[in-house]
Amino acid sequence: MARRDRIVIGASAGGVKALTSLVADLSPDLAAAVFIVLHIPTNTPSFLSEILARESRLPVEHASSGERIKPGRVYVAPSDHHLLIEGEKVELVHGPKENLHRPSIDALFRSAARWCGARVIGVVLTGARDDGAVGMSAIKKRGGITIVQDPVEATFPSMPASVMAQVQVDYSLPLREIGPLLNELSREEASDEGGYPVPEQVEIESNIAQQKMEAGELIANVEQLGKISKLTCPDCHGALWEIYDDDILRFRCHVGHAYSTESLSEGQSEMLEVALWSAVRALEEKMILANRIVERARKANQTRAARIFQRRAEQAAQNSNAIRQLLLGNEKGDIGEPFSLNHDEVRIS
Repeated sequence: MARRDRIVIGASAGGVKALTSLVADLSPDLAAAVFIVLHIPTNTPSFLSEILARESRLPVEHASSGERIKPGRVYVAPSDHHLLIEGEKVELVHGPKENLHRPSIDALFRSAARWCGARVIGVVLTGARDDGAVGMSAIKKRGGITIVQDPVEATFPSMPASVMAQVQVDYSLPLREIGPLLNELSREEASDEGGYPVPEQVEIESNIAQQKMEAGELIANVEQLGKISKLTCPDCHGALWEIYDDDILRFRCHVGHAYSTESLSEGQSEMLEVALWSAVRALEEKMILANRIVERARKANQTRAARIFQRRAEQAAQNSNAIRQLLLGNEKGDIGEPFSLNHDEVRIS
């Protein structure tokens, strides 16, 4: 019987320190392969493998697409690519973002659940929002082990807390206890995979993440997952489908972008902010044009035209100032949360 030889770990804000501590606790004779996703900006190179290698007793490297998975090795997701498992190989995909991230924790965890079943141990550490909850649910459904860092001690508790709100995790532990537990669990035999078949939804979404389908097939697969909603994708502005999921309310577009409720809300907030600043620009351009017309009208003694465009310039300036104050007020926290959510308080399922 197979052992638990696939460990997948996800972290976000505060994750570098947490991951450094965790890999330092992994045994040098660990028989499992370790896969790590840390959220970083897509336009920023990742130095995580070099940072972790300083403390790890295992070899650490940025994953290379197509390489065969070796036990006792730590694979780190490079910048701007999803890190996926496909059979006994690593796969990197520059696919659509999930939960506004590439690499995505959910994408890695889902692929591990699909291909490795009960052999998988999933770990979610400190981080904001809720990436990882859907992936941990997939691991749980396939008979894998689920572990989260205790939110009480996490630098950013939202991510592990979100997992706990959506999934009945096997362990919630302080960081210092997770490494020793992984060493122990990796020596155990996994449950019989036959008792945990791959859910159709997990298989479809894994295929979407791999982006190996033609356009028509991709759209058909997304349509199988849920019903079309009245919402649009913040990334590509296409229609969003509400996924049929009893555990977690979430959405996908036919391109492949995926959202939890928190990430979709944040994406909409970013879209709204862009739209409002565009409105400020348009109003100020209208004011500039109206003032130019007023100057020419006065020189030509066109008093009535000057008055009309003077009023238009003043109205445009008033509207621009009102929107600008709304935007600036939001930066100071004066107008509630039109552009962001308190991720430690909002849990929608």
